Amino acid sequence: MVADTGWGIILAVRFWRLKKAGVHLPIRNQQLAAQALTHRSHTEGELLASNERLELLGDAVLDLIVAEYLYQRYPDWDQGQLSKARASIVRASVLCEAAKRAGIASLLRLSPSEEASGGRERPSILSDAFEAVLGAIYLDSGYKAARDYALEHLKPELDALESGVMPVQDYKSLLQERTQAWWRITPTYEVVEESGTPHNKTFVVRVKLRDLVAGHGIGSSKKQAEQNAAAQALQYTEQNRRQLDETFG
Repeated sequence: MVADTGWGIILAVRFWRLKKAGVHLPIRNQQLAAQALTHRSHTEGELLASNERLELLGDAVLDLIVAEYLYQRYPDWDQGQLSKARASIVRASVLCEAAKRAGIASLLRLSPSEEASGGRERPSILSDAFEAVLGAIYLDSGYKAARDYALEHLKPELDALESGVMPVQDYKSLLQERTQAWWRITPTYEVVEESGTPHNKTFVVRVKLRDLVAGHGIGSSKKQAEQNAAAQALQYTEQNRRQLDETFG
């Protein structure tokens, strides 16, 4: 599957304009670049590859890049601190801003209906596109090039994290932001078990996405149990993104 000639010309012109504006997209293979910038809405009924496969690869590459950066930068942090920090950096709203800084929004190929509905500004589309571009850079130029690109465009958030301006968000906030961006769903929490004495209680909470149970959590308070349930749901949604996309449409 290849990009059509007309789109190749349009893409080349847009690349040239971005380069003049000081924006660099380090992908030498134009076909790979075109795929990374093609949203699935534009491939319906056409022999074109969307950026979904590259987004899956880029998501994994980005997780490694950010985890490695945090591991090296904060040697005294434990696993929980590193996990929370990584989640706060790779969330959709941050990647959306990174995509805008990188000039990706203006290069995206969307269907007319998606364009008309504001798709070029939609956080889920832009964050996925940033990951797809990262996946393309990884395939085209290797890990170092992908790492340099990601850290360059995530620098404001990484600096804010270091300075304490941008606090690491809690799991419930991260889960809600993710499910709203991906499926426009607000998680709901329910206490399914409560045991112990008044001064030594144990709560079991489950979190649901519509009718789907996405995680359970145990804690000495309802708040703690909800946080633990959200943490499990974050892992579940990340591992089952494709299946859940089909479920929630």
